[in-house]
Amino acid sequence: MKLTDIADNAGSRKKRMRVGRGIGSGKGKQAGRGGKGQTARSGVRIKGFEGGQMPLHRRLPKRGFNNVFALELVEINLDRLQQAIDANKIDVSSVINAEALVKSRVLRRAKDGVRLLGRGEIKAKVNIEVHGASKSAVAAVEKAGGSVKILSPANKQEGEAA
Repeated sequence: MKLTDIADNAGSRKKRMRVGRGIGSGKGKQAGRGGKGQTARSGVRIKGFEGGQMPLHRRLPKRGFNNVFALELVEINLDRLQQAIDANKIDVSSVINAEALVKSRVLRRAKDGVRLLGRGEIKAKVNIEVHGASKSAVAAVEKAGGSVKILSPANKQEGEAA
């Protein structure tokens, strides 16, 4: 066998169809685009047009709204916090806040703040500063001898994108 004898399997590479090159080619005149009109043109087609009937997306009612002032808080559960303490990622003697959690790589980013949730249990005595906490999380931390300080939410600047 020589390098010159190597070839693709028959039919593995298909030549592209050249359309619109005369009626003798079989793909002349309208070139497989159906009839004439808007659908035969490139780039123009009314999406969702139902022949003059009210389109489905306009028949359905509008619902809900997007609150542009809503804060996006990152959630962390007690069991995840205890896991980080056990792995010596977080120093229990200092205050645990969003900056400390990001620095220790427990959280990737703080976004608009951190919210503490009550799944799992915490054994360590910790002082936590967060932007929100569930009642069960606060109760569990205080039961372990720690404290939770709720910070006021950091207001978004007018120039920032939501």
